[in-house]
Amino acid sequence: MRRKRENKPILPAGAVAGNFYCLLLHKEEAKQNMRLTQNEKIYFSECVSDLMDSDQVRRMNRFIQHADVSCLDHCISVARTSLWLSRLLRISVDRRSMIRGALLHDFFLYDWHEKSDRKGLHGFTHPRTALENAQREFVLNDREKDIILRHMWPLTPVPPRYREGFIVSFSDKYCSVLETLRFYKSGRTLD
Repeated sequence: MRRKRENKPILPAGAVAGNFYCLLLHKEEAKQNMRLTQNEKIYFSECVSDLMDSDQVRRMNRFIQHADVSCLDHCISVARTSLWLSRLLRISVDRRSMIRGALLHDFFLYDWHEKSDRKGLHGFTHPRTALENAQREFVLNDREKDIILRHMWPLTPVPPRYREGFIVSFSDKYCSVLETLRFYKSGRTLD
């Protein structure tokens, strides 16, 4: 007789969300504490070295993501923040997959601010485009694919399947807000 599988939440209720909003409220304090350890910096570099050697990944530097931040810089920030957040919250994760998935989560390779004949709204469609581009360039595991495809949750209806995906999704929102606020707080405009 098969045992019924328990539906346990991947993360404790409110664990990430509560800390995420605290980070937004205390961003200056958080900024001081968001440093990676020297070992984490070395590990991070080892995880992304082959990705950063790719001309296609470096192309992400040509496209603006939020305010004046390039898509590549945004993805690096999300990957670093994800690594830091998993340590802060003491969540056991596949760090390598999380870092690599985060670095490729916005690998869509076009300027989403310009009008085009692409079907659908960018917020809903770019995860699939990013995944297709990433699969053309690299061999991805299931966690990396899930991170890329589901990082826009809850805007897109299907939540991430793995802890790493939730962390990247929250880190993406956190970095996006900070990048945008930093730009407008400086008094600059997009004109």
